[in-house]
Amino acid sequence: MDARWAKARDVDCFNGISQKQTAEEGAVERERIERKFRPLFREDLRLGTLVSYVGNKSFPLLRLYRFKEAFSFGFVRDFIRRFRLSPSDYVFDPFAGMGTTLFTSMLHGIPSIGVDRLPIAVFVAQTIPKFFLVEPGELRATFEKLRRKVENAPPADVALDVPIMRRAFREGDLLRLRRWKTVIDLQPEPLRSIFLLLFFAILEAVSLTSKDGQFLRLKPDKKPADPDGALLRKVIQAEEDLGRIRRLFPEFGYTASHLPRVLPGDTRDLSEVPFRQPPTAIITSPPYVNRYDYTRSYCLELCFHFVRNFEELKAIRFGVLRSHIESKVGEEEKPPHPVIDEVVEALRGRKLNNPRIPHMITGYFVDMQKAIREWGRILASGARVAVVVDNVRFEGEHIPVDLVLSEMAEASGFEVREIIIARYKGNSSQQMAKYGRIPVRESIVVWRKR
Repeated sequence: MDARWAKARDVDCFNGISQKQTAEEGAVERERIERKFRPLFREDLRLGTLVSYVGNKSFPLLRLYRFKEAFSFGFVRDFIRRFRLSPSDYVFDPFAGMGTTLFTSMLHGIPSIGVDRLPIAVFVAQTIPKFFLVEPGELRATFEKLRRKVENAPPADVALDVPIMRRAFREGDLLRLRRWKTVIDLQPEPLRSIFLLLFFAILEAVSLTSKDGQFLRLKPDKKPADPDGALLRKVIQAEEDLGRIRRLFPEFGYTASHLPRVLPGDTRDLSEVPFRQPPTAIITSPPYVNRYDYTRSYCLELCFHFVRNFEELKAIRFGVLRSHIESKVGEEEKPPHPVIDEVVEALRGRKLNNPRIPHMITGYFVDMQKAIREWGRILASGARVAVVVDNVRFEGEHIPVDLVLSEMAEASGFEVREIIIARYKGNSSQQMAKYGRIPVRESIVVWRKR
């Protein structure tokens, strides 16, 4: 940490609010909530490398598909140990993502269940454990068999009316990928799912795009990878990973009965989720209120398999948690917490780079309040909860997401045990130039169901 950063952080070590942003200037509720929870703050900056996907880049199987919003195997393992979870527990991930919580629980012999609204996330989380069901060498042999069929295969139907699809690929590569999709779809399970995952994993490399920040960005000067070569490299990587994971976990039983359950679902309403018993733990990370639109970042994957046209893509976009800028808010929906009301009111008088930011913030916290209430309803008494969250700042207005969600949790039957600061993050260059380099927290909030 450089001296300037340390000095900025030390202005108010755990507060996240600049000294300039005093109660007299409209931060009354934020000052209140910071004072309330400050005794529960503690730093564990070692976790800073574990609350992102970086920790999965070298971990077998989890490295195969880059779900860049995920946290790491090491993070989940750490909290399994902190919570002293055992095979008698039942872990729930309400924002399953690529399934890191479920996969890690599985390898520790702990049953689990997860839901997610994003179809590609559900698919990846379902599929990664299925790699245990194939034999050594089976993936490479299947690849060679499929490659001989690709040339004469008809191209699969994909959502070509989504504009990015025709711009993202060179014409010959798009045709080749569609033919690969056809032959993969004809395979029996679990090979079909496994090869689809490997296929999705190469789309970015074969395309003229990059998952960059909030969007899937076109990179016209990019040199795309060859589809066949990219897929072969993924197959070889998967074969290596299967050998490594079996050496790391030799005691694990490689049968379908050991696999976690992953379902398409909405944590804002868990009434239809078939829990086998009240879950005893949640280890999760919701989307951050940072304007990222997952249906854009993962648009290629969605258009190749999960949607048939642009209208179906939009339906997913407006059905996920409202953390992106196109979020719609009903006239009857108001900020559900005094801090959020304070922030939204302050932003209404600012010239924003996007006037929909207050709507996104309101929608996000309305959704999270619903989610937390559902967790309070379905969890077992004494259940432990760890949620990775990221505080944010818009036009100088800091939002202590960790504290707002914790106070919402108190209202839903939880006791806030601690707020672990995993790392301090900066702002955009525009924000820093205008408001100074005051870092914001990325935290793990730890709750216990009363």
